[in-house]
Amino acid sequence: MALSNSSSLSSKSLFPRHHHEPQANRSPLSLRPTPFFSSINRIKAIHAADPAKSSSNSTVSTPTSTTNPVAGKWSIDSWKSRKALQLPEYPDPNELESVLKTLESFPPIVFAGEARILEERLGQAAMGSAFLLQGGDCAESFKEFNANNIRDTFRVILQMGVVLMFGGQMPVVKVGRMAGQFAKPRSEPFEEKNGIKLPSYRGDNVNGDAFEEKARTPDPQRMVRAYCQSVATLNLLRAFATGGYAAMQRVNQWNLDFTEHSEQGDRYHELAHRVDEALGFMAAAGHTLDHPIMTTTEFWTSHECLLLPYEQALTREDSTTGLYYDCSAHMLWVGERTRQLDGAHVEFLRGVSNPLGIKVSDKMDPNELVKLIDTLNPQNKPGRITVITRMGAENMRVKLPNLIRAVRRAGQIVTWVSDPMHGNTIKAPCGLKTRSFDAIRAEVKAFFDVHDQEGSYPGGVHLEMTGQNVTECVGGSRTITYNDLTSRYHTHCDPRLNASQSLELAFIIAERLRKRRLGARQSGAF
Repeated sequence: MALSNSSSLSSKSLFPRHHHEPQANRSPLSLRPTPFFSSINRIKAIHAADPAKSSSNSTVSTPTSTTNPVAGKWSIDSWKSRKALQLPEYPDPNELESVLKTLESFPPIVFAGEARILEERLGQAAMGSAFLLQGGDCAESFKEFNANNIRDTFRVILQMGVVLMFGGQMPVVKVGRMAGQFAKPRSEPFEEKNGIKLPSYRGDNVNGDAFEEKARTPDPQRMVRAYCQSVATLNLLRAFATGGYAAMQRVNQWNLDFTEHSEQGDRYHELAHRVDEALGFMAAAGHTLDHPIMTTTEFWTSHECLLLPYEQALTREDSTTGLYYDCSAHMLWVGERTRQLDGAHVEFLRGVSNPLGIKVSDKMDPNELVKLIDTLNPQNKPGRITVITRMGAENMRVKLPNLIRAVRRAGQIVTWVSDPMHGNTIKAPCGLKTRSFDAIRAEVKAFFDVHDQEGSYPGGVHLEMTGQNVTECVGGSRTITYNDLTSRYHTHCDPRLNASQSLELAFIIAERLRKRRLGARQSGAF
């Protein structure tokens, strides 16, 4: 996709300044209070940057003030003065510095204007007017990098988006864990086998997964390869999103071969035929089907903000607003292990203007969550913060209501999202990590039940999934058993839903969205 002349990154912004006031001093972006995406620039896939939005019509409210433990002047490297967890120790500091300077000279992977539009979309999800579908690999790898894998995951996300949009009758914000999701946090810095102790595998952009000294030694050159793979992945995603592949008229052609004769494949075909009939009716009524709204789709990228030297090297100052954006992805999230209020990761993220996610387990204290949100979003901009809950079904019913109430009391606007994967990882009898589809479904159900109970909005779902025909999670309508795991267990990190399981879950979520929609209409809320 060609970038527009309104790109919000000037050439000088490739070399960031080193001092910047935190965004609490900036005017908030305005959010158009419409239930559906605006017809202006509505479907453009991964957008080129557009000019900064006016703040004159802002609907932002001011949250209850809290003591900010990290208040103070922010700079692009101020995180270095804080305790940084989960960072590798590189053996050659000079080589590391050389690689980082190289990355600083490279073009941005994404643009500031793209991130601003995503923030607006997520703001609509926070208000119950859209639904976030965020999914992709647990961790991308160099070894499995090929066009077919990218296409198949993108295709499943398209299918799921159609199912969710049809059930919820609302826009679906499609965000991939793609084009940058390499680094992984580890519970221990070292791994020991047969008396040999080596650094833990931290993702392909840090070291290799083979249990060998050379492979496990952190190598800064891997960051350059990760950058190149991210650029290539995003380039292909842009082509798929805007080149006709994602056209709604192709809805019947998105099915993967191995789901063709499955229960989920049949359900999808039935839905696709209904969409086809609706498109035929629109054409007969004189509505054009070659408008970009029907032939392209919006798609964004995201990853965990973990490897801070890499993230800093790709941070740029936006020439149209003066704000800083981490241009390695449109959206970033801070993980359960690195969300300390006085930690380096929170310090870095509070100064970049991308939409941010916060992973939250049952260990999160409600008051701490309020402080963390206030630190990362002092202006209370809708769409800036997505709270991604990951705690298992039973804990969800006990813990989530308290978090929702605390955030509501503070007047904070967030998008609530369910990650039903990470709280449900178990070890199979064969020794492999797996996840039960029934447990995943139960957590999603608990997520919707709690929001129904609290009168809040279930804003989305965050999944580890793939378009490949893997056997990594047990259960689902095709009944993958423990004995099946070894047949196609390809992940080198955590287990993922395959395409059939992902579609099955999408239909379950779509039914809940449909019931909420019908219930709201009957109660007069719409």
